[in-house]
Amino acid sequence: MSSHHIVREGQEPALIIANGASCSHALTEQLLEWSPFIVVLDGALSRVLEMGIKFDVVLGDFDHQSLDSIRESIPPDTKIEYVPDQEKTDLEKGIEYLIERNFSAVNIIWATGRRSDHYMNNIGILARYKDKIDQVMLDDHSKIYPIKSGFKKHFVKGDNVSIIPLNRVENIKTTNLDWNLDGHTLEYPFNTSSSNKVTETGLISVEFDKGVVLMMECFD
Repeated sequence: MSSHHIVREGQEPALIIANGASCSHALTEQLLEWSPFIVVLDGALSRVLEMGIKFDVVLGDFDHQSLDSIRESIPPDTKIEYVPDQEKTDLEKGIEYLIERNFSAVNIIWATGRRSDHYMNNIGILARYKDKIDQVMLDDHSKIYPIKSGFKKHFVKGDNVSIIPLNRVENIKTTNLDWNLDGHTLEYPFNTSSSNKVTETGLISVEFDKGVVLMMECFD
């Protein structure tokens, strides 16, 4: 099984392909191999078709092409999910689509890079749905996901991790990091724990009283 996955109760994560910068072919193929259900956001459809990627649903408001042209371009057994709600982004619609179908986890690719406003908003989306579905946003240099207090995970000595608050996070405590936090308060953008490192191979832990925290595993 790929190390990029979060799995809960034995269910493999679905995959959302968004419309940011494409990641490497290797990462895309790795996630496709293990994904039982693939949602393509409509802005990425042309690139996905060019790559020959098989998927289950194309979803969005389809404001750049007609539904008839889309039907002609995709395999007949692929579902078209037209969601015209302009109050939500297509990524939000895609996540809600999976929640409604009882998926417990999702990996998200092509959601970083390109337009910075979209990237920043997508980071916020991870926080908004953190209590409804496990989410991991991946590209070739990072793996980003919201965590809850009591988080524990195995890492290798020297791994780079960043603990990024999205609001005020109080009484945060960590173990097995070169710069551990011991009851600190973090608040974006004034005080974060960026570019920390794992001290020894084994578990790290993160606890806090309240707030929204993202874990970022970043690599060059």
